[in-house]
Amino acid sequence: MSIGAVPGTGPNTGPLSVVRKATRKTFADLPSDRTLVMGILNVTDNSFSDGGENFDTAKAIDHGLRMHYAGADIVDVGGESTAPGTDEISPEEEQARILPVIEALIKAGVYVSVDTRHTDTARAALELGDVLINDVSGLNHEADMPELIAETGAHYVVMHNRGNSKTMDGLSDYDNLVTEVVAETQQIIDTLLAAGVKKDQLIVDPGLGFSKSGDQNWQLLNNLEAFEGLGYPILIGASRKRFLGSMLANSSKEPVEPRQRDHATAAITTQVAEAGVWAVRVHSVIPNVDAVKTVIARQTAQ
Repeated sequence: MSIGAVPGTGPNTGPLSVVRKATRKTFADLPSDRTLVMGILNVTDNSFSDGGENFDTAKAIDHGLRMHYAGADIVDVGGESTAPGTDEISPEEEQARILPVIEALIKAGVYVSVDTRHTDTARAALELGDVLINDVSGLNHEADMPELIAETGAHYVVMHNRGNSKTMDGLSDYDNLVTEVVAETQQIIDTLLAAGVKKDQLIVDPGLGFSKSGDQNWQLLNNLEAFEGLGYPILIGASRKRFLGSMLANSSKEPVEPRQRDHATAAITTQVAEAGVWAVRVHSVIPNVDAVKTVIARQTAQ
């Protein structure tokens, strides 16, 4: 179905006012024979990437549907910016921002991931349907998250992180980066398993940009086999991040703007799709869908 067939998406229309109901998707419906593309939907007023252009509920639903019809397998909805230096918001405010968006997308047949550190928000989202919980905190925020994941059987992203948005940049000292990140990720996994979470519920994210300085992100990307050794699907979130902006810096050594990092993001998608990662989390869907298709075409050519 093309985007032109979706109500409210014609050339002279504004944000979607009508959401067409469709069969609800579950985690089990996701393709398993290729790298998935997870589109990022920030329902925030301070996103580092888009400055808050999808803060309005109707615009957020519209953008989520557009990513879905552009080929995103998953739409990752978040209401709290966790970029370095940002302020926290309450779970109540977060839920007011994202729950209407999640509900509308689920009804439209979109498989949704929920980017939250808050147990109450995760629980409220799970009451709406089968959603993936994408918690960037590294279990550093709310101690009861493992119990919720065990209780509900939800799929959960285990992301490596240290500290929070205010402190993470000062916590990037490692004696052996890859070894320590893998070991600390295993500690998070052990906490979840001890709470009763099953192994097949978990996905691992190395946490690029979170308590990692520029070159450290490249080191992690060059050592994905160390994370494969943990035995879980891998999610990579490199899209538009600072280390790409620095790599592409202009002659004055000023990082390029986030939107100018999309080609570099697609290049990383090609690299990690070649390595067989489970999914990539990206802002611009089409270039990364194309990158995955290119990898498939090369790998299947006779």
